[in-house]
Amino acid sequence: MSSIFTKIINREIPAYILHENKNFISILDINPLTHGHSLVIPKVETDYFFELDDIYLSKIMVFSKVVSNALSKSVSCERVGLSIVGLEVPHAHVHLIPFNNEKEMSFSNERLNFSEDQFLELQKKIIKNLN
Repeated sequence: MSSIFTKIINREIPAYILHENKNFISILDINPLTHGHSLVIPKVETDYFFELDDIYLSKIMVFSKVVSNALSKSVSCERVGLSIVGLEVPHAHVHLIPFNNEKEMSFSNERLNFSEDQFLELQKKIIKNLN
């Protein structure tokens, strides 16, 4: 059975896509910890992040760097943190979380809610800052 991320990759369900290449896709997290919280997802469906091939692991970090740089230009933050949890969806992925203090990186925090218009505005801004 396909994960929700595979369904996004295959365009079976919608997402706020930020960046994509033949190996990865980046989307806005729809249940974000902070403004700009995004995901980087390998297109190969693997449950555990460290089961990805070494080449894929290095490439996902380079891809994440591109998205992180765009996030830094798009939202007010001290840094963009990276977290790999992997329990919420059985498909390896990286969380990119803009933050101003370490407490904002905690997955025990209440998630933020944004309207579709707010997501679309942020998506457009991030895409513009990819260049």
